[in-house]
Amino acid sequence: MSTAIQPAAGPRPVSGRTTSGRAGRRNLGTTVIGVVLTAIMLFPIYWMINVSLTPTAQMRQSPPSWFPAAPTLDGYRAVIAEQLPFLGTSLLVGLGTVLVTIALSAPAAYSLAKLRPKGGGALSFVLLVAQMIPQVIMAMGFYAIYLNLGILNEWWGLVIADSTLAVPFGVLIFTAFMSGIPDELMSAAKLDGASSWRTFVSVVLPISRNSAVTVGLFAFLWAWSDFVFSSTLNSGGDAQTITLGIYRYIGNNNQEWNSIMATAVVASIPATVLLVVAQRYVAAGVTAGAVKD
Repeated sequence: MSTAIQPAAGPRPVSGRTTSGRAGRRNLGTTVIGVVLTAIMLFPIYWMINVSLTPTAQMRQSPPSWFPAAPTLDGYRAVIAEQLPFLGTSLLVGLGTVLVTIALSAPAAYSLAKLRPKGGGALSFVLLVAQMIPQVIMAMGFYAIYLNLGILNEWWGLVIADSTLAVPFGVLIFTAFMSGIPDELMSAAKLDGASSWRTFVSVVLPISRNSAVTVGLFAFLWAWSDFVFSSTLNSGGDAQTITLGIYRYIGNNNQEWNSIMATAVVASIPATVLLVVAQRYVAAGVTAGAVKD
């Protein structure tokens, strides 16, 4: 009579339900934290929209209402009636700053990244230090220069001033992107008889499209939100920016908060649209698809 041999009992398998339960709780906790932090960051935007719809008489309530009981569009009517010229000037200054920044920073970065001139490292360090200079100090210097030249209160003077902040940043960003472009592309263009400038225009610049969008986006946002240069160099001109337009509503005895917030809502629309449209270009790799294995 034979006896069947029973297999040795191995370790019991760990229940997948316990592991999935822990992962689910961890994901739930992460989601809750993310929602709370997002709500905290977006609360100023909600409050800006809420105040822009609140009548001036209700602004003196204590505590203020979380939702306007009788919403009004008076603030937005004031924007259309009074702030459109300021918005136009800011748009003009922003676009001009973008053009000047890209036109100066892209060739300079190409020289530093690919032509490698003598003293390039020192120049990169100087550009980095230039980012640390307080804007108010630069505004005082520009004021003295513009006063002597008689070019105060000109919108194109703001383009020059804002470009001094954006160009060093643009050179650093472009240099970092262009340094990653394979040298084989430069050599291939040279073998085809292309000059350095032709190589830059036909090869390097198209590949650097994503970095150009990044630089242009930040240059526009800096110029669009600038107040120091605007209040110092163009406070008495006819073509003033939207930041000065908002500042005009604030006085010692008069603070039109619904008009202020309505103007802020309208002024934030172009920046928001640009951020949404340019997001995929900023996140994309600069050399994606440039070289095939």
